[in-house]
Amino acid sequence: MFPGQGAQVVGMGKDLCDEFPVARELFDRADEILGIPLSRICFEGPEDELQQTQNTQPAIAVTSLALLRVATDLNPDLLEKPAFVAGHSLGEYPALVAAGALTFDDAIRLLRTRGELMAAAGKARPGTMAAVIGLDISECEDVCRESGAEVCTVNAPGQIVIGGPRDNVVRALDYAQARGAKKVIPLSVSGAFHSSLMRSAAEGMVNPVATTSFRELQVPVVANCTATAINEITTVRNELVDQVHRPVQWARTVEFLGEQGVDTFIEFGPGRVLSGIIKRMLRRSTCITVNSAESVHVEL
Repeated sequence: MFPGQGAQVVGMGKDLCDEFPVARELFDRADEILGIPLSRICFEGPEDELQQTQNTQPAIAVTSLALLRVATDLNPDLLEKPAFVAGHSLGEYPALVAAGALTFDDAIRLLRTRGELMAAAGKARPGTMAAVIGLDISECEDVCRESGAEVCTVNAPGQIVIGGPRDNVVRALDYAQARGAKKVIPLSVSGAFHSSLMRSAAEGMVNPVATTSFRELQVPVVANCTATAINEITTVRNELVDQVHRPVQWARTVEFLGEQGVDTFIEFGPGRVLSGIIKRMLRRSTCITVNSAESVHVEL
């Protein structure tokens, strides 16, 4: 599993690079590919520069893939044949690298482009996002219909992110509280990601995705938009376009994996949000978090 935006923190990946040259090589390669000092932004900030989505997206991906690379180098059998791979939002790109469908170089390039397009869409059609805690999906959908907001991410039962024009989201939060939401949390974001306000960004991804070479998947990827396993390259291309402006169905992804009998999950990347969600939803599961140099020595 690979996390999405929201996992970024200044300093991520630095301990890994200090200890493992192969991790440093990946960060150096990302700097070279993008022509920007991405490693410096990751290690030193400033925070407002790291939080710019065109930087955040490749930064989280390279950190996640460096953790994956080091962990598998230390334990070659770790991911010999996983049943599935999955990633939350931008995490779908490192998931595709892990599945053998995308190269590291292409994933980093695509994510930089994705971030630039999403940032531009956020300026052209301004919006915001907020977390709603304690309402189920049908209640949130009702709130969104009444307010003009949209469901953007279903992270877990009772943990849903909505988005849209700022006035619509503010109205939605009032409606959500009136319906009994335990908590509403405005998010500091540069746009309403995974909503119709990102349609221009999705359209902008069509050509970059279409002209990128994909290889046959060695492992099924569970798609953000449908929470189903996908294997075909055409379906992957469509997914990478659609997921920019459609909701992330992470709760359904976890349910799907549980239904397939998956009981051990490894999260590669900064933070541990996905592992926390899975432990709440699948209480008997084993979740391993690989998020630092100290955690790369994984034993199953």
